[in-house]
Amino acid sequence: MKNSRYIVVVGCGRLGSLLANRLSRDGNSVVVIDRVEIALDDLSPDFSGFRINGDATHMAVLKAAKLKNADVLIATTHEDNVNLMVAQVAQKIFRVPHVLARVFDPRREEVYAQLGIDTICPTSVAADMFLEAVANGGTHQDGGVS
Repeated sequence: MKNSRYIVVVGCGRLGSLLANRLSRDGNSVVVIDRVEIALDDLSPDFSGFRINGDATHMAVLKAAKLKNADVLIATTHEDNVNLMVAQVAQKIFRVPHVLARVFDPRREEVYAQLGIDTICPTSVAADMFLEAVANGGTHQDGGVS
């Protein structure tokens, strides 16, 4: 098994719950934060981490998640501004070594990069995949599109 890490996931929608479940299954210590309590129900029955119903833009919630002990923070909410704010606070105040954030607006990727925050932009990833499929005559290299 890999070294266990302490990971905080902000946002428990489809992406956040998928990541939290997999990271927990891999033996990591995982804390999930979401403003909507029912969203935490998306975690699998075998999720062994902690659930926090709260707003991650509030310092008290981040302190309750013991963010100062985290090796990684992943911000996966549906709001770019929330993801950026939480990522910056994690990086600058709590000194989390690895901070990742989902960003929907591709124009914001550069801003996040300038701030030293790693991003995943589903819009850019999807666009790249479509462009690759078009360039390859409508067939994706790993057989995804035909």
